[in-house]
Amino acid sequence: MINKIQLTKTLPREQWGEFIDQFTNSNHGRHISVESISPEFGDEVLIENAPLMSIVYDRPGKGNDLIIEIGKDEVTYAHTIDEPVEVLTGQDSNGKMIVLSIADTAEIKTLIQLKAT
Repeated sequence: MINKIQLTKTLPREQWGEFIDQFTNSNHGRHISVESISPEFGDEVLIENAPLMSIVYDRPGKGNDLIIEIGKDEVTYAHTIDEPVEVLTGQDSNGKMIVLSIADTAEIKTLIQLKAT
C-alpha cells in the first residue's frame, strides 16, 4: 500500500533538522506505519498503526543517523536509519503530507506513512 504513493518533494539536507523537529511536533501521538524497502531483502513492514513518539535527526559529525521512536508514554520500538542521504515527502490529492521516505547509503528506503486522523 505504501509503495503506491507518489513522492513529490525532495528536502535539502540543510533543512532536515528543522523539518524533522516540526514533523515530530505536529505528528506526536499520530499513528503511523513504517516500512523498509531493501534491494537485498525486499519489502518489510516494521510497524503498523502505532503512535509516533518522535523522530530524532543527528547530523553528520554528531552521529549521522535518524531514529524513529514509537510509543505512547515511553519508547516501545525504535528504528535507526544510518547515514541518511535523501528525505522525500509525499502528499495526498489535497496537498496534505501523508508519507516520508528516507534513503540511506546502503540504498535502503524507510517509508513512514501517516494514518488518517
